[in-house]
Amino acid sequence: MAMEEKFMEKKKPWLGEPKNTIAVLQKYGFVFQKKYGQNFLIDPHVLDKIVAAAQIGPDDFVVEIGPGIGTLTQYLAYAAREVCAVEIDKNLIPILSDTLSEYDNVTVLNEDILKVDLNRMAREKNQGRPIKVVANLPYYITTPIIMGLFENHVPLESVTVMVQKEVADRMQTGPGSKDYGALSLAVQYYADPYIVANVPPNCFMPRPKVGSAVIRLTKHASFPVEVKDEKLMFALIRASFNQRRKTLANGLKNSPALEFSKEEVERAITACGFALTVRGETLALEDFARLADELERV
Repeated sequence: MAMEEKFMEKKKPWLGEPKNTIAVLQKYGFVFQKKYGQNFLIDPHVLDKIVAAAQIGPDDFVVEIGPGIGTLTQYLAYAAREVCAVEIDKNLIPILSDTLSEYDNVTVLNEDILKVDLNRMAREKNQGRPIKVVANLPYYITTPIIMGLFENHVPLESVTVMVQKEVADRMQTGPGSKDYGALSLAVQYYADPYIVANVPPNCFMPRPKVGSAVIRLTKHASFPVEVKDEKLMFALIRASFNQRRKTLANGLKNSPALEFSKEEVERAITACGFALTVRGETLALEDFARLADELERV
């Protein structure tokens, strides 16, 4: 039995049904805020796929980013031990108090997720064990949120998110692809990305202008490469992709974030066995780690 079919037997109204979404919006006179990039899911099959992909179980503590009117939160509440839904739009808080009133395992925080101490939350709510994050992310802030979760070393098991299709492709692609870039390398350093499903615009209200995708990022138990200075490696990665058409050497020499001389850059590139004409887009994560270790000695 599909997850949403199992849920449908229990409680109604299910907000993933378009007519129920419309009824809630009309009841509260809710107006979509463009600045928050709000697009609410109205397809139960997609909601089912998200919860299944996140592998939510009865022992899990889940953080949901951007619950909207609680559409996905309902599914998470049935599957998880406890859910903390973090919503930045204060206008949605009274709606969530109504739509989620029957769920005693859900807490709603009216906060900016970028300012929430998720390390502390994991300690207090999950005894420090890895948490699962699930979200239908606003596309304008996808990368800062995902990278914030990883770079702050939040104890994570997985991050399952709805993002713009183009961004999902970028996260999982490898060297040589036009989509390959700093985001690809950053995500793959921290996690194993897997695109679960592509989602067309008609699954949302209002309809976005672009296609979407559900992607699951499963946190690595240990980093796939060893590097002496992680920050230096990512500075090199950003510099090499800031000017894609330039050679790696020129990209690094011209970066205001790096202070290496032309000779130091060229010496390190040569020591790694790369030609001085090599471009950053052809290098894999382990190549950037080697380059960082060479320059770290300077």
